[in-house]
Amino acid sequence: MRDSRITSLLQRLGIKETNPGATTGAVNGWLNTSGTPLVSCSPIDGKPIARVIQASRQDYEAVADRAVSAFHRFKMMPAPMRGEIIQEIGRVLARHKEDLGLLITLEAGKIISEGQGEVQEMVDIAGFATGLSRQLYGRTMHSERPAHRMYEQWHPLGLVGIITAFNFPAAVWSWNALVSGACGNAHLFKPSSSTPLTAIAIQNIIAPVVDRYDIDGIFNLVIGDRNEIGNPMLSDPRIPLISATGSTSMGRHVARTVASRLGRSLLELGGNNAIIIEPDADLDMASDAALFGAVGTAGQRCTSTRRIIVHKGIKPQFCDLLIRKYQQITIGNPMEEKTLMGPLIDQGAGTAMADAIREALGQGGTLLYGGDRLTLKGLEGGCYVKPAIIEARNHYPIVQQETFAPILYLIEYSDLDQALVLHNDVPQGLSSAIFTGSMHAQETFLSHKGSDCGIANVNIGTSGAEIGGAFGGEKETGGGREAGSDAWKIYMRRQTCTINWGRDLPLAQGVRFKPSADLP
Repeated sequence: MRDSRITSLLQRLGIKETNPGATTGAVNGWLNTSGTPLVSCSPIDGKPIARVIQASRQDYEAVADRAVSAFHRFKMMPAPMRGEIIQEIGRVLARHKEDLGLLITLEAGKIISEGQGEVQEMVDIAGFATGLSRQLYGRTMHSERPAHRMYEQWHPLGLVGIITAFNFPAAVWSWNALVSGACGNAHLFKPSSSTPLTAIAIQNIIAPVVDRYDIDGIFNLVIGDRNEIGNPMLSDPRIPLISATGSTSMGRHVARTVASRLGRSLLELGGNNAIIIEPDADLDMASDAALFGAVGTAGQRCTSTRRIIVHKGIKPQFCDLLIRKYQQITIGNPMEEKTLMGPLIDQGAGTAMADAIREALGQGGTLLYGGDRLTLKGLEGGCYVKPAIIEARNHYPIVQQETFAPILYLIEYSDLDQALVLHNDVPQGLSSAIFTGSMHAQETFLSHKGSDCGIANVNIGTSGAEIGGAFGGEKETGGGREAGSDAWKIYMRRQTCTINWGRDLPLAQGVRFKPSADLP
């Protein structure tokens, strides 16, 4: 795997054969880490790319201390000036879009266009955060007391912990760090152990900006395992907010640990996303959306389409169309432009997919397409599969779970009311969609009676959200919101202020409290 092209790519991104696992973000901010080695292997062929010396607990303490110190300086910088820094970070990321996107492909297994798209998402969120730096608005309120003025304002929280998953090793960092940075916070980034090199490349790319603006300690990276880094972050009272992306089981651990010290947690967890397909839907468009939603990133997105809830009258036609499109998918090396689906992240993901298919069939499902393991010449160390389509019932226990793999369950319904019940009858609540030409069906789906998810789309698939809207979901998805809209508020603390500009001291609610005798 380590041919001259890859060696050149790593060199351009400042990645060496052995990389340190902790940095304060500046060019010379890498620590002489003393932890154990971590080898980053490419899911493309299972071969090593580079080795990282993980941070130790002592490294973590040093970086956290420096981050807290840096925050006290950074919070005093006017927000529009912080926005200028974020804007410059966006520009430098754009200049490295091709290389960083290729590294994401190499380390996470995404196809080239998805790797490039993830970097573009970082650039877009930088632009959003730059504008946000001039819009951290508070409200003014009318006081019930004469000669009083009331208003609210927002202050930075402090040190924000960011824990990310392998499937979006760059974009999720930017959703948090760049928006939170505009708000005035410092950051401690713990990436997935499957994708440490992407995190190191990000630090290298932004380091000149950190140096230019003298903000060493604001964007920090600490690579390590749960015991040395993860759990200390969750328990650290210096970190008022932990933003964590991952499985529901991981989210429960994060929520319990952070809540035990009365900290805040922002959770982006599992999805079990469905598309409802009405009888009047454009089936060609709907099948395209289902294809990308289920197969994009090899089914390893939290917004991946897991269920198709299709009307019984069009089910045979839709199923035939979808299978024909599945048969056209090019599966292989994601570094090649023609590939539409790359590998699963590792062999364990392949085993989980096989187990889920076996359970679905054992519970009464019918395999309509795919599900096979593939052995590709020269890529034997990677985990390649044919995406699966399974006819199933919504109540099957395996259908109620999220399997992080390209398995699509096909579920039949009779009318829209039944479709909505089926749609909402899962523990997760992230993304949802309906394909229809009916305004009645569309508005029902978007009403209180309709989708219970944080994201609801009409004639668009479940996967691929824009950064302008708040991203996140309900129920076991965790309730967090990131990226657009007013998601910035989670990174700040609200303060209500009341000013008495008169010469009397009236109390609220008409309360009277005055000594009976005048003092001399």
